[in-house]
Amino acid sequence: MPPANQAAPVATPAPLRFERPIVLLGEVHDHPQQHALRAEAFAALLASGARPALVLEQLDRERQAELDVLRATQPTLDADTLIARVGGPGWHWPFYRPFVELALRHGLPIVAANVSRNEARAVMREGLAARGFDAAVPEPVLAGLAALVEDGHCGQVGAALARRMAMAQVARDQAMARALEAHAQRGAVLLAGNGHVRTDVGVPVWLTPATRARSQAIGVVEEGDATPAFDHRVVTPPHPRADPCAAFRPPAAAPTRQP
Repeated sequence: MPPANQAAPVATPAPLRFERPIVLLGEVHDHPQQHALRAEAFAALLASGARPALVLEQLDRERQAELDVLRATQPTLDADTLIARVGGPGWHWPFYRPFVELALRHGLPIVAANVSRNEARAVMREGLAARGFDAAVPEPVLAGLAALVEDGHCGQVGAALARRMAMAQVARDQAMARALEAHAQRGAVLLAGNGHVRTDVGVPVWLTPATRARSQAIGVVEEGDATPAFDHRVVTPPHPRADPCAAFRPPAAAPTRQP
């Protein structure tokens, strides 16, 4: 152990290595170091000569046609213009810009793979089949996702609502799996949150056996996250952030004033 007045050394994450032509690359969305590691690995992959499709959770699939027209009509399209035109809301795009820039520079397919919030709400109301998704969801998958929803919402979501929200997560996972299948022959890299790339409840569940055999699900997690449900784990120090559950806790009682 270091002396009491000396900070413990910060662990250096192992480098990312892609070992399959189809890579499901996880992240903690707000973690700058993780995004830098992933971008470095993606650049190294392209430097090796690989030309995979770039599949993005950060783009709603309904924007694909607009994205394709934009690329077809603007041969000198740059990453900032593409993001401004079709980038999904709620994402910190400086983290993803290096990927988009590399994809444009190398002429890679850029694939919008997410289910929009409006479509997700429709799935919650109408069910998966009504929106063209596979409704045959194994119970362990749905129950596992519902538990993750409840945990992610600090226990403030009831069980019934959590299961409906889990169906929306299934729709997103199936949409991303379909995007990977469409580009499996050339190879693909999916950028998505760690929950989506889990092998027990995420996108890998919905890949065909042939595609799954050619894929690698990489969880890029923070220290303290013991989730084993990845083909490979890369661990980084945690990124400082406010406690997301703090707002749901009752305020501490004021100390009683003594007479």
